[in-house]
Amino acid sequence: MSVVLDTNALIWLLERNARMGSHAIEQVDGALRTSRVMISAASIWEVAVLVSKNRIVLEKSLNQWRVDAFQLGIEEVPLDGELAIEAVALAGLHPDPADRFIVATALRTEASLVTSDARLLSWKGPLARIDARV
Repeated sequence: MSVVLDTNALIWLLERNARMGSHAIEQVDGALRTSRVMISAASIWEVAVLVSKNRIVLEKSLNQWRVDAFQLGIEEVPLDGELAIEAVALAGLHPDPADRFIVATALRTEASLVTSDARLLSWKGPLARIDARV
């Protein structure tokens, strides 16, 4: 099973945050071994915004942090016009553009979304989800 990491799950995973649940870690580790672990390029943008606003502090530069993710085997899925159209068409999903890009990425790649975001976990759309806290 392939997975897409929401921004919060990506941060927790790379920063080894204790909020990342053992089940979620097992699912990500399994995907690293047998299929794909992906992030939306929108997540890198979100992390850059959080760093610029001093809402999070990384122990290394954002560029190195991103490279470290790639070295773990995480793939970055770029944004494109088609994905933008898919993101807008997500019925009933809250309007946050980054979340829409991330969900559209998971749907396009037929992957489960690893997230702790209650709005994404409760969305009624056709998305497989893994609660990052469990």
